[in-house]
Amino acid sequence: MNEYVFFLDLVEDNELINQYDAWHKNVWPEVELQILSSGISSCRIYRFSNRLVLIAHSDLEMDWTKKSHNDLAHATTVEWENLMWKFQKAIPGSAPGEKWRMAELIYKLEGK
Repeated sequence: MNEYVFFLDLVEDNELINQYDAWHKNVWPEVELQILSSGISSCRIYRFSNRLVLIAHSDLEMDWTKKSHNDLAHATTVEWENLMWKFQKAIPGSAPGEKWRMAELIYKLEGK
């Protein structure tokens, strides 16, 4: 199982953060189906203050460029992503328009 971790920030506004949380209690089914059809078997988003962490799992080695291309061809996903930009802001070091930034694994501990 492959694990992918991404970071993104939210705009520092409590009302917008509450709205973002509310949207994620009812993600559009077409968006969820698009995520699953890309090869992602599960994903979770955690929030601390205005910092988001997304953890995705896949049995596949994900091709994120291909996923992004497919998402751009999926009208409902594009609509969802455009709506979410109201709440989101890129983390420092991101290129203009860049959203979720993949984390680099630097330590792993596994028991026997």
